[in-house]
Amino acid sequence: MACIFKMEDRYFMKMALALAEKGRGFTSPNPMVGAIVVKDDQVVGRGWHKKAGEAHAEVNAIDDAGPAARGATLYVTLEPCNHTGRTPPCTKKIIQAGIARTVIAMTDPNPDVIGGGIDCLRNAGIQVTCDVCEKQARKLNEIFIKFSRTKLPFVILKTASTLDGQIATRTGDSKWVTGESARLFVHRIRHEVDAIMVGIGTIRTDDPSLTTRLPDKKGKDPIRIVLDTRLSIPENARLLSLDSEAETIVVCGKSALDHKKKALMKKGVKIIQADEKDQKIDLHSLMPVLGQMGITSLLIEGGSRIIHSALAADIIDKVFLFYAPKILGGNDGFSLCSGKGPEKMNQAVQIKDMNVRWFENDIMIEGYLGK
Repeated sequence: MACIFKMEDRYFMKMALALAEKGRGFTSPNPMVGAIVVKDDQVVGRGWHKKAGEAHAEVNAIDDAGPAARGATLYVTLEPCNHTGRTPPCTKKIIQAGIARTVIAMTDPNPDVIGGGIDCLRNAGIQVTCDVCEKQARKLNEIFIKFSRTKLPFVILKTASTLDGQIATRTGDSKWVTGESARLFVHRIRHEVDAIMVGIGTIRTDDPSLTTRLPDKKGKDPIRIVLDTRLSIPENARLLSLDSEAETIVVCGKSALDHKKKALMKKGVKIIQADEKDQKIDLHSLMPVLGQMGITSLLIEGGSRIIHSALAADIIDKVFLFYAPKILGGNDGFSLCSGKGPEKMNQAVQIKDMNVRWFENDIMIEGYLGK
C-alpha cells in the first residue's frame, strides 16, 4: 500500500482536520471527521461530520463542491466508510461524484472494516494516498480509536491541586483551587465526553451539578455517574433534581438496600449494581458495563479516593493535571490521592507524551499513562 505524498497534501489535510474539530462534542459514538475537495489547487468544497446520524464529512464536502467534484481530489481525515449504517456508504458517494484522487489521514481503526474503504476506492480506479497527518488524526479521534478496538470507554482523569499536592483544605474547601480560565477548559471537556464520574464523597462535600456551562454555546451535559457503594447519597443532592437531558446513574454494590434503590429510581435515577473490591466499586469490572451502554468516553473528576481507585484499577488513559500557584503549607488537607501507594519509586505510574499549557496563572500537564 505505497503512498506518494504531494507537497500540498499536508496543507490541505490540516484544513480538513480543522474542520473535523467543529464536530467535537456532538458526533459520539461516531468519530470527528473533516473533508476538503480541491481542484486546480483551489478548495471547492468543505464539510465535516456535524452529528451522529447525520451526513458524513465526505458527503457534505462533495455536496458543497457540486459539479466541481468531478476530477478533483478529496482530502478526508478518516478512511471513508464502505458499509451501510445510519447513513449510506461514503465510498459510493465518492465514486459517483467522479473524484479522481482521495487523500486519507488514517485508516478506520475498527478491526472488522479496516482497509475496506480504501480497497473499494482503488478497485473503482481512484488513486488513494494514505497516512497524511496521521499522528494528528489519531490524536483527534483517540476516543473513537480505543472504543472501536476494545469496546471500553476512553478514561480521562482531571485533577486540580496546589503546588504541595492538595485538592482541598482540612475543612474540605476546594472553591476554587484554580482560576476561571482553567475551570472553563474543564467545562469544554465535559461537553466533549459521554460521561463524568465522581465518588459519593464529592457529592457530600461539594454537592455538584456535574453539568456543562459554556459562555459561547449551549454545551452538552455528560451522563452523570456517582460511585455510591451503600447508596448513602443525600435525598436533596443537587444532581437528583436537575433540568438536564443527560441521565444520572448511581453505581452501588450488591449489599445496597432495595428500598434505597427504589427511592432513587422514583427520582428518575438509573441504578447499576456492580462488583465490589475492598468494599469499594470495582472500577476495572465496571468499564465493560459502561462500554456495553455505549459510553465511549469517561471523565473522572475526583475526589482523592476515586482517583486512587482509578489508578489502582489501571483504567486511566489520559490525564489533565492542573496545578495552581498556591501552597497550603500543611499536611492536614486532602491530598490528590488517598490510599495505599507503592513501596518503591520505580513502581510509580509513568506519564508519557506530555504537553504543558498555561491557563492564566495555572499550569496544566496533559499526558498519557505509560501502558
